[in-house]
Amino acid sequence: MDRSLQLLGMARKAGLLAVGGEAAAIATQRGEAKMIITASDASNSSVKRAKSNAEAKKINYLAVPFTMFELGTTAGRGSPGTIAFLDEGLADGFRRRLEEKETVKAKESDAK
Repeated sequence: MDRSLQLLGMARKAGLLAVGGEAAAIATQRGEAKMIITASDASNSSVKRAKSNAEAKKINYLAVPFTMFELGTTAGRGSPGTIAFLDEGLADGFRRRLEEKETVKAKESDAK
């Protein structure tokens, strides 16, 4: 399993995710959300809402390379287009692991 998805699973087990657009929006309005992510196949309206909520509260937003199915399987609920991390450390770890993955992918394509 992808290392960033493993961290997402840990956050779920710790109860530190708001899963789904409405839950993420509520967590953001309450000041609980530390980062909002959207799936690669999330609807345009979901992405627009997530970005708007993140900008309004000045928190990080990431469009991730995982589908709603992949996020839902890991987060343990449906096929969410949007998820909010409720812990700064887990959010930073998730972002760093995604960056590492992209760096490795770029190096692999350079070698070809």
